[in-house]
Amino acid sequence: MTNSTPSSPGQTFVRFDLLQRIQHIIFLISFSVLGMTGLPQKYPLAWASTAIFNLVGGIENARAIHHTSAIVMMIVSLVHVLEALYRIMVQRTPISMIPWIDDILHVYQDVLYYLGFRKHKAYYGRYSYAEKAEYLALIWGTIVMGATGFMMWNPISTVRFLPGEAIPAAKAAHGGEAVLAVLAIIIWHFYHVHIKHFNKSMFTGRLTREEMQHEHPAELAALEAARPTAPIQPAELRRRQMLYLPIAFILLALFSYGFYFFIGYETTAVTTPLLGETAPVYVPATLTPSPVPSPTATPNASASLTWNDTIGPLLQTKCGMCHGAASPTGLSYDSYANFMQGGKNGPVVVAGNSASSKIVVLQTAGGHPGMLSPDELARLSEWIQAGAPEK
Repeated sequence: MTNSTPSSPGQTFVRFDLLQRIQHIIFLISFSVLGMTGLPQKYPLAWASTAIFNLVGGIENARAIHHTSAIVMMIVSLVHVLEALYRIMVQRTPISMIPWIDDILHVYQDVLYYLGFRKHKAYYGRYSYAEKAEYLALIWGTIVMGATGFMMWNPISTVRFLPGEAIPAAKAAHGGEAVLAVLAIIIWHFYHVHIKHFNKSMFTGRLTREEMQHEHPAELAALEAARPTAPIQPAELRRRQMLYLPIAFILLALFSYGFYFFIGYETTAVTTPLLGETAPVYVPATLTPSPVPSPTATPNASASLTWNDTIGPLLQTKCGMCHGAASPTGLSYDSYANFMQGGKNGPVVVAGNSASSKIVVLQTAGGHPGMLSPDELARLSEWIQAGAPEK
């Protein structure tokens, strides 16, 4: 609070301290990046998604940025838990973000106000019921996104404990919760905080007396009526900190283990195997010049290129996010039969003729969300030219 008199209209009140504002800004940035890189993966054929993929250098880079932003969000969530626990255990700050009976009464009073049966809205304390609901939605959403994100990031580990159907279910829940979260921020949060009236407290840390009287009248009355709080005695402060530190250490250790387990337990769901030796491994020496073989007698250099060994894992790794079992185009790379069958626009492979195969034409043209490298495209063309063998 400033040094103004209690009735001064220029008086300001501390709303958020520096650590809380830093948490909010980092969470804001990580959430925005997650939305900008996650939703294009859910709707990969939209023009905006293609533009974002081109901007970041392809869908693989978008996934890497998405994963990095998820790690940042997990870290700032841990900081928030430790900071909130310190305020409660050491500073003895009241738990003001949990809904209580008063909030039910405030909802009832606001309904009467909106219907014209009451002259003013409810008198909110430090946080209104709407802010508390949004905070709980944030906690719930973070838990859901973290759990489903782990399942998609570590599918092999997941199916050791859950049926295979859990992976597409996690993908659906992850994408649905992402859409819900983004819409809630744009429609609800932005309106109430930035459009209805621009609340700058999360950036400046303070609210004016007029803003407090309008948004948090009950808290303003309590602050102005309260006597100055005596500082915590050093001995009592140390005692509370000694109780807090073991709990904080345990939480930090559990998070560190879970963090390592989250990002390091698996390298990827499907790995692309290295190509085997395609050159002859034994050539008998002879002094007699061998006649030049005819093209029909040339050994098949692509014999080791098969769907099961090379092409299938390659396409599932690079393109499986968009062309899974629930692909909107009908083109699925989850099995050889589905791939050869093609999608809604027909087959994409003409066995023995890579130049006429749609997948090669599309990849050669460029601009596709999931682009193969020149070496991978050459490998795919060679496989198609060899007849697109399965085994």
